[in-house]
This record gives sequence, structure tokens and C-alpha cells, in this order.
Amino acid sequence: MNETQSDGDFTHIVRMEGVQKFFGAVHALRNINLAIGRNEIVGLIGDNGAGKSTLIKVLTGVMPPSAGRIFVRDRPIDLSRHSVGMAHAMSIETVYQDRSLGEKQPLWRNFFVGRQITDRLGFIRVKEQKRIAEEILLNTIGFRGVGIGVDSTVKQLSGGERQGIAIGRAMHFNSDLIILDEPTVALAVKEVRKVLEFVRRIKESGRACIYIEHNLAHVHEVADRLLVIDRGEIVADIDPREMSVAALTEYLIDLQQHR
Repeated sequence: MNETQSDGDFTHIVRMEGVQKFFGAVHALRNINLAIGRNEIVGLIGDNGAGKSTLIKVLTGVMPPSAGRIFVRDRPIDLSRHSVGMAHAMSIETVYQDRSLGEKQPLWRNFFVGRQITDRLGFIRVKEQKRIAEEILLNTIGFRGVGIGVDSTVKQLSGGERQGIAIGRAMHFNSDLIILDEPTVALAVKEVRKVLEFVRRIKESGRACIYIEHNLAHVHEVADRLLVIDRGEIVADIDPREMSVAALTEYLIDLQQHR
């Protein structure tokens, strides 16, 4: 497969078929079948230890599956070569809370970590990077009139604004699938609203998103579908319009009680 291909002739950005993962005798993922289409937000929910993190690590090349197949843009990938770098090359990006940003670095540098624009002598083209960073701030993530510029440092930002920067960076570098790992954790209500707006911008830009979240109200508000994982198995694919947050909470409690 051509890892850099990003044409529009596909139905699913990613698809997993019969994926299993064993850690010794522990069966961490059981017959995972899922498909993520373009332009949709899919919430991945489940209790601690249900398998959410393992599923994402397999999908993004952090660890190989024990069995099964993974397709990107409807083409099978060579799992013996699958890696984080290969996932990036195939336009799959994961945003891990604050950990992907340099605290003391200005925003324009954070946008281009590992992707610097250089001239033929290898020198960084600072003006061009700042110009593009300004474009991302204003148009991709909508930071307008909030006192934040390309020379602001990450440590000056609130938690919600940091998530916006990380999401905006992923969107700018043409990620077809952006995976968000609990982006609203430990945020105040006002900050949560900012992050949920950034999530909506992912879909508005024509991309897809897997949104991992413990707070059911947050993910229920923005997701097109909710996948419930329990003991390593996807046990439900729910339309949030057909199940309230209260009913979803009861469903998850019932799952835990019947373990």
C-alpha cells in the first residue's frame, strides 16, 4: 500500500476485522470489528480496563495485533510493518491531552515539531512557519481576539486552549483521522465548551474523529455514534439520538454488574 495516499476514493478511513490481542494468557481484545467513515465523530466508551487504550495502540501502530486485519482507506496494511510513523504517514494522528506540547516553546514552534519548513541550506524558515501558524490559530481553530498569538508560549494557555492547539496542528497536517484521548479531563465547564467546539470543527473540516471519553455527557453531545467496549469486546454501537445520557449511564452500570 502507498502509505502517503490520501485520495477520496474510499468508504472507510479505518476498518478493523477480527482483531485480537493477547498479553500472555490475557485476552485484551476480542474479535474487534469496527469501521470509521469519513466526516464522523465516533465516541469510544467503556470502564477502566475495558480495552480502549489497547484498541487505539493497535490501530495506531504502537503494538501489533495478535490476529486480525486492519484496513486504511479500504486497503489492507502490512501489520508486520505497522508503526506509529506509518500511521502518521497514513494521516492518522493521536492527541494525548497536554503531553504533545512543549510548555516553554512558542506556539509556532509547537505547530512544526518534527515538520519544520527549511530552505535549501537546512535553515528553518521562521517567517513562513509563523505565517502558517497564524492561519491555523485564526481559521482552523478560531482563536480570534483572545490575546493569543504565534509567539505565545504553551504555559500561557488554559487547558482547553492547549487542546485546541494540539487539535489544530493535527487538522493542519491533513490527518484524515484524529484520535482524542480524554480531551476534557480535569477541565472547568467553560474550558470543556471550548474543546467540544474544537471537536466539532474536526467534523466540519471533513475529517473523522475517535473520541475516547469517561464523561458520557461530553462525548454524547458531539458523537455521531457511540461504541461501547467491555472486557476487550465491542458490545454496542449506539446512536446517541436514540439513547439519553441517563439511559447510557444505566446501560454501562448494568454491564459492570453482570461481569
